[in-house]
Amino acid sequence: MKDLFHRIAQKTSNAAGSPWAFTIAIVIIIVWGMTGPIFGFSDTWQLIINTGTTIVTFLMVFLIQNTQNRDAKVVHLKLDELIRANRNARNHLLDLEDLSDEEIKRLELEFQKLRERDEAKHKKAGEKGKR
Repeated sequence: MKDLFHRIAQKTSNAAGSPWAFTIAIVIIIVWGMTGPIFGFSDTWQLIINTGTTIVTFLMVFLIQNTQNRDAKVVHLKLDELIRANRNARNHLLDLEDLSDEEIKRLELEFQKLRERDEAKHKKAGEKGKR
C-alpha cells in the first residue's frame, strides 16, 4: 500500500508542479470567471470554485507532506553517509532528528561558537598578511 501511495503521490506531485498544471488552473479560473455573468454571480457559482479549490488544497497537503517527508529522509541518509565516510566527522551527530529541542539548541550554540572562533581566526590571519 505504501509503495502504491508513494508512486501515485510522486507522479501526482510531479504533474501538479508542472507548467501544464498551472496553465490548466489558470484556464479553469478564467472560464469560471467568464461564466459569472451567465449565472448572475450566484452563490452556487461561487460555491463551485470554493469547493473545487478546497478539495484540491486538501489533497495537495497530503501529497506535499509525503514528498517532503521522503525528501528529508533521503537528505538525512546522504548526510549520514558523508559523516560516516569522513574520519574527522563526529558520528554522534548522526540521527539529530531524534534529539530534543534543548539538545538541538545546545548543538546550534556550539556550532555558532565554532563559527565565530573560525571567523576570528581568519580575520586575525588576514591582519597578519597585511603587515
